[in-house]
Amino acid sequence: MEGDTVCLIEQNLLPFEFKIFRAANYRDSCMAISSMIVRGAGAIGATAGYAMAQAFLENGNDRGYVETARQQIENTRPTAQNLFYAVERVYNAGRLSIEQAVNEAHQIAGEDAESCKKIGVLGNDLIENGSNIETHCNAGWLAFVDYGSALSPVYAAHHSGKHVFVYADETRPRGQGARLTAWELKNENVPHAIIADNAGAHLMSQGKVDMMIVGSDRIAANGDVANKIGTLEKAIAARHYDIPFYVAAPVSTIDFDCASGADIPIEQRHQDEVLYQSGPNAEGKLETVRVCSPGSDALNPAFDVTPAGLVTAIITDQGIFKPEQLAALKNNQQDESSTDL
Repeated sequence: MEGDTVCLIEQNLLPFEFKIFRAANYRDSCMAISSMIVRGAGAIGATAGYAMAQAFLENGNDRGYVETARQQIENTRPTAQNLFYAVERVYNAGRLSIEQAVNEAHQIAGEDAESCKKIGVLGNDLIENGSNIETHCNAGWLAFVDYGSALSPVYAAHHSGKHVFVYADETRPRGQGARLTAWELKNENVPHAIIADNAGAHLMSQGKVDMMIVGSDRIAANGDVANKIGTLEKAIAARHYDIPFYVAAPVSTIDFDCASGADIPIEQRHQDEVLYQSGPNAEGKLETVRVCSPGSDALNPAFDVTPAGLVTAIITDQGIFKPEQLAALKNNQQDESSTDL
């Protein structure tokens, strides 16, 4: 954040162009979240926190203005738990003072990076030298303030000298795996290959996948996991072929007030994301073209829910837990909060 402006990597242009988007007010930040200029659990959360701080900076003495801003921010991506977590914290801080709202937003961003670093350290212990790892969507440092969730253990393993290979699902319809995960892995010099979304089970059947690590946008109290659409299919295939299926996410992604995945709202995005794709033309200019049958409509659920029974373990910044152990983690958090008081 520079003054009142939130600076974001324009992810819709990657990997073909690197550009910084500058959100001058909370409405700009809302647009950046909803249009996926910024995407990924932690990055959305940090941006939402800053958007809430921007609202206080703009007109913090007007309760109606702040309440309207909060509602608009929360409506941008309804599945993303980190968004609601950040907005709540900054809103409560802003009721004390505008300065505290800004400080809280900075605090959330810093915590996000530190949490992801810890996920990498803990997750690295699960990765053996020579592992072939499949991942879905993008849960790297672009999706968080730094390090990432699903990719953080991969980077930690790579930097520690382990030989790892990553299969990056293309992740239709927006192609976050093909465009963002692959771009990150290339920049980190991690050996990898982009695979079609429907190639994962085939590779698993040939013994070419040793483990899967995915991120999450919201984890229910019972361990059900909402992640980018297509994750459920991978979890089912991994279970069939007895391949460990790990979810990596900071504790802030866990919604302890959400009993199960049935209670997680699934964002329905515009059909054009399915019907059209963008990329550079011969002159290098980005173009959008229709890739589906003219006259046909599309459905575009952005997420699916993987039942806890298909999840081997959840790698968090506070440890690695079986899904059924999340209740104990909630109790520990409540005990710590009581101690802080």
